[in-house]
Amino acid sequence: MDGLRDRLTEMRRDFHRHPELGFQEGWTKAQVARHLRALGVEVHEGVGVVGILRAGQGNRAIGLRADMDALPILETSTHGYASENPGVMHACGHDGHMTMLLGAAERLAAEGGYDGTVVFLFQPNEEHGLGAQAMIGEGVLDRFPVDEIYAIHNLPDAPLGQVSSRTGVICSSETLFEITIRGQGGHAAMPQAGVDAITVGAELVLALQTIVARKLAPAAGAVVSVTEFLTDGQRNVLPGRAVLKGDIRTMRPEDRTAIERLVRQIAAGVAAAHGIQVETAFNTEFVETNNAETPTEAVYRAAEAVGCDVVRNRPPMSFSEDFAHFAAAVPGCFLLLGNGEDGPNGQPLHAADYDFNDALLPIGAEFWVQLVRDRLPPRKD
Repeated sequence: MDGLRDRLTEMRRDFHRHPELGFQEGWTKAQVARHLRALGVEVHEGVGVVGILRAGQGNRAIGLRADMDALPILETSTHGYASENPGVMHACGHDGHMTMLLGAAERLAAEGGYDGTVVFLFQPNEEHGLGAQAMIGEGVLDRFPVDEIYAIHNLPDAPLGQVSSRTGVICSSETLFEITIRGQGGHAAMPQAGVDAITVGAELVLALQTIVARKLAPAAGAVVSVTEFLTDGQRNVLPGRAVLKGDIRTMRPEDRTAIERLVRQIAAGVAAAHGIQVETAFNTEFVETNNAETPTEAVYRAAEAVGCDVVRNRPPMSFSEDFAHFAAAVPGCFLLLGNGEDGPNGQPLHAADYDFNDALLPIGAEFWVQLVRDRLPPRKD
């Protein structure tokens, strides 16, 4: 096992040195495909990389997904395998996710111990929520149908190797919104002559916070955040145009719909009070991620079998995951795997000094192997 850990560590750090943004993962895809082919795995390349590994005569199949893309972040780490692509880094652990799955492929190809088909799904562009949809749109689930599908995400500041999940909603949806305010610009010394878009925008920013605080149930778990406030104002020029951009997270589709309606209603009301026009636009790329009961229970059993601490029915995560699109098409489970609590392993996801814990690599690979053998057990003749 030490030899496998050393190989996986070297592989993971090589991925870390060469991060690539979503839909630009050319080098990454080539490396993944090369590793799979070296193991004798059947490889299909499209927007992502798919590996097919069969054993026995069983007709059941399970899908295991790993994400490949990095983030547009300038890495501040000082270790010897920091990003060599300025302004891009693996700040979410996708380097580790790929490596754990490749480690499982290595063991399963060499040892077998299951009866059926494993479909390894290496997905691009998870961070912008477009990669799973692209693979599904390309027909990956039609060409390589699976009965169940699974994905791992590391979780900083959680005990190393701790597995946590839940049946039902595990990750929020994400809806991006944009409100365009069209007022009347003018001289900063004569505000009465126009309609200052900044004042209108400021009212909107505060009014939008009442949606979660006063319009939804306290336990809804929704978040409405204004993240950008852009105007065409200058030093002595009141802006006539402003754009508010923001982010909505929900645990339920009905709350997502209600918040969109309320944003439109509030924006129209504030605009009417000032006698101006506003435009609102929404874009939902991440829907809520829902775990099915049977795959989730299978995750708990496999984790316990390899000695992992297991947390059942964990609180849902406020972040979003485009694994949601796979889990909406096929019964699945998205699980969190503790990355450790000390030093850089406790740094939050998307931090400029985040790093994946290499000690987790053999644990994740072992979990994947156990899950495959549990869900595709050999026939007893």
